[in-house]
Amino acid sequence: MEEQAVNWADGAAQKIIKENGDKKKYVCASGISPSGHIHIGNFREVITTALVAKSLRGIGKDVRFIYSWDEFDAFRKVPKDFPKEFEKYLGMPLCKVPDPHECHESYSAHFEKEMEDSIVDMNLGIEYLYQGKLYQSCIYADEIKKALVNRKKALEILNKYRKEPLPDDWIPLEVFCEKCWKNTTNILAYDEKYEVHYECKCGHSNKIDFRKVGNVKLSWRLDWSMRWAYEQVDFEPGGKDHSTAGGSFETGKQISKAIWKRNAPTYLAYEWIAIKGGGEFSSSAGRVILPKEVLEVYEPDVLQFLFVGTQPNKTFDISFDLDVLKIYEDFDKYERAYFGKEELSEKEAKKLKRAYELSCISIPKKLEDQPTFRHLTTLLQIHEGDVKKAIKGIKSERVVARAKCVWNWLQKHAPEDFKFSVHEKITKEVNEHLSEKQRKSLQALQKVLQKKKFNEQSLFDEFYSICEKIGFKNTEFFEGAYLVLIGKKRGPKLATFILALGQKRIATLLEGVK
Repeated sequence: MEEQAVNWADGAAQKIIKENGDKKKYVCASGISPSGHIHIGNFREVITTALVAKSLRGIGKDVRFIYSWDEFDAFRKVPKDFPKEFEKYLGMPLCKVPDPHECHESYSAHFEKEMEDSIVDMNLGIEYLYQGKLYQSCIYADEIKKALVNRKKALEILNKYRKEPLPDDWIPLEVFCEKCWKNTTNILAYDEKYEVHYECKCGHSNKIDFRKVGNVKLSWRLDWSMRWAYEQVDFEPGGKDHSTAGGSFETGKQISKAIWKRNAPTYLAYEWIAIKGGGEFSSSAGRVILPKEVLEVYEPDVLQFLFVGTQPNKTFDISFDLDVLKIYEDFDKYERAYFGKEELSEKEAKKLKRAYELSCISIPKKLEDQPTFRHLTTLLQIHEGDVKKAIKGIKSERVVARAKCVWNWLQKHAPEDFKFSVHEKITKEVNEHLSEKQRKSLQALQKVLQKKKFNEQSLFDEFYSICEKIGFKNTEFFEGAYLVLIGKKRGPKLATFILALGQKRIATLLEGVK
């Protein structure tokens, strides 16, 4: 009996083997048209494929993970934040449109490299395929011919799902004019082999042999099926827009069988993700959060952890608010579970261990220091963002990386009441806001900090002893202490905070309580 998978990625891997046969090597694929910024919503397809590939590799399979940049797609819409003059490039392949930022060879290359460079540290094992280069090299010529010769089969399949049927003379081919490189062309004739006669609105016309001239591209649904066959793809996920009845995958599956005599790859539909409180993403409308922006706050392992823990067919929000603290706490718990440092049932331990394994780029040999995200927010604010001082004594590279993420979060996303800076001196205005009992209690605290060395528990007990002697509520004491330290009524855990700052420094500061 087949063992039940403890994680969705393992379940997908088992399904791939069952549907495609037990082979030594599998091909996992995904891709996108680089028509704008590749945002974190698009990234779900990348990470879904990567995690399934990782699961297959984990059971000894060789995996080729190909990611296609569909840069031979036509430029159809100018994104909101782009110059209006880019309208003159509409209809050209994305790889022929210039880079508006003038730092890459083309429009498509700009967005491709933006994404590739941002996730390089995640080590996802991706082989990038650039469809503009491949189509122009004419390597698909025989497959294009096969699609065109058998186009009636595709037409019948597509018409089953269309309100308005395609015409009988339909040819599923996009031709880009050799002169203006736009798709404003009409196909005048096809010889049922490799020759296409076309004319363009710009006035140019020609007969081309697509074995020699790479200016043609199959229509989307046939293009997808063709590349499944050409690359021998075993697995590919798809968004919910491709997964509807009569949608891209359903028709592609039928076209693949009818023309290429091949079953479609094992498929996994995924839902959209969004930024908490920010709505859905849209590159064309300029609403994007890039992977590199998410990785400023989430360590690569923690970012993967978010996707590992959520079934692809479930939607979820990426958070930048206080949820970040809880997500890091959860990841640390899973890590402790992996190293046997959490009291869990056997079933729960197995689940957590596997999620941790899939999340990690590289698993440490032993459980390392785990300073919490929350604690680091205090240390880094005390030391004004100086990572070396904040984590003095800890040599772990991962803790350094986490500290940098914490500081980024504090600078860009933390709520205002979470931020603080420690006073250098107590101002007249602060003193005026202290009650008589608060003043007395803080003066008492100043004296004991000078005389006795505390640990966290003994200092905490001392707070209550002071309040009891003076005879007032400990809540008022804490409010007064935070007011003189950071100018707010609330703050980090007070005993920990004072010890992190140093008793001597706080004793000196409290001399200013008048």
